[in-house]
Amino acid sequence: MADPKQEAIEVIHSWSAPRSLSTSLMYSFSQRDDIEVLDEPLYGTFLRVTGVERPYREDVLSKMECDGNKIVNNIIYGPGKNRYRYCKHIAKQRVPGLPNDLLQKGKHFILIQNPLNILSSFEKVVPPSFLELGLGDLVSIYSELSAVGKPPPVIDAADLQQNPEDTLRGLCKDLDIPFQDAMLRWEAGPKPIDGLWAPWWYKSVHDSTHFASPRKYPRPFPFSFYDLLEQSLPFYNLLKRNVRRTSSLLSSPLLVPDLPVPENAKLLAWVGDEIVPRESAKVSVFDSVVQGGDAVWEGLRIYNRKIFKLEEHLDRMFDSAKALAFINVPTRDEIKEAIFRILNANGMFDNTHIRLTLTRGKKVTSGMSPAFNQYGCTLIVLPEWKPPVYDNESGIKLVTATTRRNSPNNLDSKIHHNNLLNNILAKVEGNNANADDAIMLDKDGYVSETNATNIFLVKKGRVLTPHADYCLPGITRATIMELVEKENFELVERRISLSEFHAADEVWTTGTMGELSPVVKIDGRIIGDGKVGPVTRRLQNAYKKLTEESGVPIPTNPET
Repeated sequence: MADPKQEAIEVIHSWSAPRSLSTSLMYSFSQRDDIEVLDEPLYGTFLRVTGVERPYREDVLSKMECDGNKIVNNIIYGPGKNRYRYCKHIAKQRVPGLPNDLLQKGKHFILIQNPLNILSSFEKVVPPSFLELGLGDLVSIYSELSAVGKPPPVIDAADLQQNPEDTLRGLCKDLDIPFQDAMLRWEAGPKPIDGLWAPWWYKSVHDSTHFASPRKYPRPFPFSFYDLLEQSLPFYNLLKRNVRRTSSLLSSPLLVPDLPVPENAKLLAWVGDEIVPRESAKVSVFDSVVQGGDAVWEGLRIYNRKIFKLEEHLDRMFDSAKALAFINVPTRDEIKEAIFRILNANGMFDNTHIRLTLTRGKKVTSGMSPAFNQYGCTLIVLPEWKPPVYDNESGIKLVTATTRRNSPNNLDSKIHHNNLLNNILAKVEGNNANADDAIMLDKDGYVSETNATNIFLVKKGRVLTPHADYCLPGITRATIMELVEKENFELVERRISLSEFHAADEVWTTGTMGELSPVVKIDGRIIGDGKVGPVTRRLQNAYKKLTEESGVPIPTNPET
């Protein structure tokens, strides 16, 4: 007959890798007045099933329950006298054959620690390995719980050390239990709740009475474990993305911003020679684009399963790479194939923009010299769901920047390079003036382009655009110039002063990302009647028709 004082209990499961402050956190929870604690109840089952060696193996096997079913049903989920039962688990101890109730019932959270810190002290008891760390098991637990609609809270040991009260309050909130101040301190020394393995693993935590502040500087890393660190870090980083808050050396953590297009939160990119998820789409700190903005790029748009002006963009990319003396450049067909593959992988066949980047590549050591680039170029293909970025119906506003456009005497804008500080400084001025973009003048005070686009004006039926001496001769610019003549307008390419733009009948900008964008105000002056003009509308329609009719088709697998 069951003890009437015993009743159903709410179980809280902590899942972690070894050496992750899991015992300190167990001591923290044990200070509550409404809880009982179990220290690694699955350890005996783990030793029996896996056969791994431990100095205390026989002691554990002889004194602990090792039947997984009995542990889960009678010990973990058995009745108790308190409201809660806290179970500290090491992820690798969730061996095959345990009852499904282990994950399906109770409340779960995951505690992580950077393997850089774990590996510095791990081998005091057992040699470290990927299986011993168990980070892969932690990811599996997170994925399984998420798949059934119960993604577990994730906390980082670094946050427990840096901000223990805030981190514990946040965890308790996520677990829907009240926080208790008693969780912040405990008495030093061994505890009755300690597992049989405590003499081998718990010496430092027995000396503690609270979550100690982290070391200002890390211990020297044992570089014999470098390969293991490389294997483990991706799993840690995958879990870290889901941490409620993170500690940072540089600043307080920022709120996660909303994306302009929420669907882009999950996308695939091409980096180097592989397809990777958004959060893994990164280049080496030794890459030239990081070391010096040493790269070239193109913007591409996809309309109705076709890539508009692909060949022209690739021509310019190869010209830019040649001007910068890149070597070991991928072939045209290789770049095309990467573009086709990433678009197919994402299912992006319309309303898509691609940022195509080719860097000089990774260096053997940091430094300016291209002689250090001995790995070949790095190709990046970043597709996004992206409608035109400007208001092409009502028009945009521009201001004139004090930042002058680069002269060919310094850095030729005909090279479509990634060193965009000249443009960015002008864009900062535009942002500060609450304008959509900023007009940039050349060294003589004539209009060159905006920080991001080429620019046109209409005066008395004639279409004018600046010479491409200081500006990038854009591909959309060239397309619009062809359409101007096709639509039987007079086209003039010459030096144009700022006052001519102020007094224009119509103004628009051109670029792959924004297409043809009407300008209704410049430096506070209303352009024309402040509305989108007839020449602008006619060319917008002609451009739209051209994008619908032309482009390089995206090959796909035949239907099976």
